[in-house]
Amino acid sequence: MTTSTFDALREQLTTAAEAFADDPSAVPEILSGMVDDVDRALSERLEIFPVCHHSPASALAMARRLRDKQPKVIYLELCEDLRPLLDELRNCRLPVALQAFASEIDGFPPESAPLSVVAPITEASAEYQAIAYALDTPGVELVLVDRSTDHVFQWEPDEPPAETEPGSEAESENDATLHGDAVGLEIGDLRPGFAELEEHLLHHGRVRHWSEWWDQYVEQPLIGADYATYRQVMVLIGSLFRRLRPGRRGLEADENRERYMWTRMREHLASSGADPADCLYVCGAFHAASTVEQFGVDADAKPFEIAPRTATRWLYGLIPSSHAAIEAQFGLASGSVSIAAATWAKALKHARVAPYRLKGQKGTRETAKKRAPAPPEPVTDRLSGFLAAPPALDGIDEDELLGWCAGIVRLARRNGYLASTADAIAVFETSVLLAGLRGRRRPTPHDFQDAAITCIEKDAVPGRRDVRRLCEILLGGDRVGQVGYDALPPLARDVLDRLAPLGLDLEKRTIQRALLDLDARPDLAPCSQLLWILRHLLPDDAVRPIMGSRRLGERSIQESWDLAIGRNQRSLIELGYEGVTVEQVLEQRLRRAVQGERATASVALDAVEQSLLYLGGGRLTDELGARAVELLSAERTVDDAPEVLRRMRRLLGHYRATRPALPRWCEAFVTTGYAHYCTLLPTAFTDDDSGVRQVAAMLGFLFGMESLALSFGCAHAQLELAVRQSHPEAPAKVALLWAASCQLGLLSQDDLRSRCDDLLANPLVVPAFPQYLSGFVQALEPVPALTPMVVEVISKSFARLPDTVLLPWLPTLITTLRDNARELVPVLVREAGRTFPGSLAAVDTWVPPWSRRPAEAPVAPTPSGPVADLLTAHPAAYEAVVDLLGYDRTAGAAPRPSAAAALLARHPETADAVATLLGPAPDPVRAGDPPRGGS
Repeated sequence: MTTSTFDALREQLTTAAEAFADDPSAVPEILSGMVDDVDRALSERLEIFPVCHHSPASALAMARRLRDKQPKVIYLELCEDLRPLLDELRNCRLPVALQAFASEIDGFPPESAPLSVVAPITEASAEYQAIAYALDTPGVELVLVDRSTDHVFQWEPDEPPAETEPGSEAESENDATLHGDAVGLEIGDLRPGFAELEEHLLHHGRVRHWSEWWDQYVEQPLIGADYATYRQVMVLIGSLFRRLRPGRRGLEADENRERYMWTRMREHLASSGADPADCLYVCGAFHAASTVEQFGVDADAKPFEIAPRTATRWLYGLIPSSHAAIEAQFGLASGSVSIAAATWAKALKHARVAPYRLKGQKGTRETAKKRAPAPPEPVTDRLSGFLAAPPALDGIDEDELLGWCAGIVRLARRNGYLASTADAIAVFETSVLLAGLRGRRRPTPHDFQDAAITCIEKDAVPGRRDVRRLCEILLGGDRVGQVGYDALPPLARDVLDRLAPLGLDLEKRTIQRALLDLDARPDLAPCSQLLWILRHLLPDDAVRPIMGSRRLGERSIQESWDLAIGRNQRSLIELGYEGVTVEQVLEQRLRRAVQGERATASVALDAVEQSLLYLGGGRLTDELGARAVELLSAERTVDDAPEVLRRMRRLLGHYRATRPALPRWCEAFVTTGYAHYCTLLPTAFTDDDSGVRQVAAMLGFLFGMESLALSFGCAHAQLELAVRQSHPEAPAKVALLWAASCQLGLLSQDDLRSRCDDLLANPLVVPAFPQYLSGFVQALEPVPALTPMVVEVISKSFARLPDTVLLPWLPTLITTLRDNARELVPVLVREAGRTFPGSLAAVDTWVPPWSRRPAEAPVAPTPSGPVADLLTAHPAAYEAVVDLLGYDRTAGAAPRPSAAAALLARHPETADAVATLLGPAPDPVRAGDPPRGGS
């Protein structure tokens, strides 16, 4: 429908398009449609206020319009389920972001968890002006009409994320990542839908990025415009970008949002009985030019069918935001939001407009007093005059530019640049020159920034910040918001309350040092416990220990911490979405870790250790230990055997030192692991996927815990049979098998030494000998008694191999030991230090222990027992018996002939009878046999 208000403009644009366009139909149709969109939006009974996100012009127009119209109902384009969070904004310092978070999802793909949505709020934004007005004005109702956060992900297209604008890369500081990977909600996304149009605008506008084009050609002209002009221009721009969007890419979701919002508004008007003339609809300029059939409160189209939400449980809260985070998330140029904030402050002062601010909010002042509403103005054509008039050229503000130039030089000096007054003059002149080249008389902050980079930075950055970052700091800085104590979730408030005895202001963004003397102040022990839990749950830079440790069986006397909890407030707040206390969050995470699809026995043992360290053990520890037994019995590989062995040894040592008996799950884990590893041992020896370290860890578990396993009912035959059934082919595993056989007594050390000598003597095996050594070194884990033997083998290889073989062979040996036995090489070094001489002079006369040969036959072992002790105590009786039997008192001497010996030789029956009486069934003494002695 065409009205007479914009007939002149429509005719003028159509005539110009037919005269200059190549296509006689396409361009006139677009221009005529844009005028129709403006006419339709302004003719609607419910006043539509088009905005652009974080636009100072939109915020200024909103403050003016709210004071003139004073609406009773404000419909705001924002997710309807975020409404309860708006009341908490007065407890925060802007910028902050409204967040909806879901870690446990139901109805979405499991791989998409966790889901997070944020909507940043800054003071220089139209939506904040509307929120502050509605919340602080009695009788005003604020209604959020956009789709819920659940529908955000239901309608999210399966497309790759759009590339960010050049110059909008995230800063190296944490402020640019305050939103994490959350989906950003933006009111009024005004940007060309395809790259060709944006490139055309940037080229002819003589600017580098879209944010600068928008500031120069939209923000600055509209800041001083009246409300009617602002409204018509914004709808026109929204219609232009809407009609120039290629195809229907993404347009269907935007149209569904518009149908959703108009349906909600008509429902509210019908239920509340509000007059549309007393209402204000705040939405993006893109949606103000909507063409959906549900547009308008008097539309006769059927209501839009809103799909039900999924069963996903959403959690809501406020998180701190920053200018850098907003720029990084929405693809804005670096520093554009800070420049917008500076422009907003300057516009307020120049236009003498009192903005709306929430009462009691940090960093805000009281707003102006309320005045009577202005009468409504009739709709007139303001576009014709605005588009036909030349842009107003502001004169140069020398005082402002001089202040910028002096300030950037001062900041540059503080950050290591060799800047001087000459540089300030150069920046001033270059800013004026760049502004002239870009068609404006007054240099903008973007012109000043480019001039400063050219004149000061040159080709080097001496410090952490470059000149671009210094300009952002000078022009307003990266303002970081903060969520107040009353707006924090219960978990965050509980953490701050429990850490209060430290006497630190943990809401500050600075790093603070906490010193805990646990002996002098035992009341700080709960703080220490909480800090260790936070160390485990929060990012590394939030809670960092400088002195002190937390391990099984250890207790710190003094601790020192660097705390940056205020800087990591977002992470602390998101912990509050998982539970009421940090202990509950940790317990839930441990349970999820051992129940997950990738859970292994080592993961479960790690969870057991953490429950002991941070939660004190108890029922949860037993539950996690029982889960570790289940996971171990279900494993079909031995990849985690080293971790299982290391963690289980530590846990067993802890329980033996603190409890009279082992828990039942420990007994079950040892017996299950013994049987499990015995079963897998033959396969692991031959499987190429199982490394030497893994097999050595299996043997370490079997040998190290064999006595414990046997006491619980396991059989030693299982291990011996598994070793006998192992037939490896890899050299390292062969050496490992020999070591295991030596430990079981199936192979003696002399035989092992002989086999190693044969390997060194075989020239075909020498190149692979480092692999054998790697196996022997790994064998030190299960068979530590072989350490001298391994030192001997390595020494022999260095002594016997010629240089032509040893020199090419040595790098292979070093790399093999470094890759496969790095942690066991120090054991060899200590053994070598005990074996080899400690001084250079002793080397010449030193004889290796394995080269020595015994000079005498081995001495028979000395008998022991009560009989030997009796004879030692009474030697006279022993000597008398020896003399009686005719033996020499010297051990081993032949017996002397005596009368007693001759008598026994003649009557052997008597000797046999005495021998029968003294011992069990001795052989009879025959004639000519030597006499028996030492009964």
